[in-house]
Amino acid sequence: MRNLIVIIFITLLVGCAATQPSFSVSVDSLASPIAATKKTYLLIPGNKGVSHNDLQFQEYENYLKRVLNGRGYIAASSEEDADLAIVLSYGIGDPQKQQYSYSLPTWGKTGVSSANTYGTATTYGNTTSVNTTTTYTPTYGITGSTNHTGTRTTFFRYVLITGYDYTEFKQSEKEVQIWKTTVSSTGSSGDLRRVFPVLMAASEPYIATNTGQQIPVSLSESDNAVKIIKGQAVE
Repeated sequence: MRNLIVIIFITLLVGCAATQPSFSVSVDSLASPIAATKKTYLLIPGNKGVSHNDLQFQEYENYLKRVLNGRGYIAASSEEDADLAIVLSYGIGDPQKQQYSYSLPTWGKTGVSSANTYGTATTYGNTTSVNTTTTYTPTYGITGSTNHTGTRTTFFRYVLITGYDYTEFKQSEKEVQIWKTTVSSTGSSGDLRRVFPVLMAASEPYIATNTGQQIPVSLSESDNAVKIIKGQAVE
């Protein structure tokens, strides 16, 4: 019986490990009335010290371009052709440790399911004696629980995508913001490179729009929306 319990427990663990984790993402987007009229863009790095030659920016830029192209935006062939400047900023916070409590069930005997009595009779002269033996079949189940504490580490991951009226900037050098989309997530992965495509996939329906509130989105890395952002073939 105990071996059976161990097998079931291992099976559950393997099943959980095989399942792609789900990322909980929050998308918050603001847009002015003219946001939809500006579609030809230049993409600019927004992080301090990061240039177009930065390999990490180039990877993230390609993810964002797939989102923008899917929304009908066109990459400008030159600055003169652009009417929109898009600034891409991103980052990850310091690890945050949090304690949590949980309980685990304890397993043991809970009773008896059946009893069987066996006897032998021995006769000496006119006297007969009977010896009996009773065997019990126990039942097993949850008998209680034990309390435990653990520690989890989480990271805050974010992407900020801001659209500026580049036509106005070329004329007056004023930075006029026409839309801003913020995508964020908190989770156990401190690898922004891994999480970035998920954040981009979550932003796709809402980028450069006015959401009116934060929109919760749940995605896993195996979702087609994420595969499209990564440039992978979708079956």
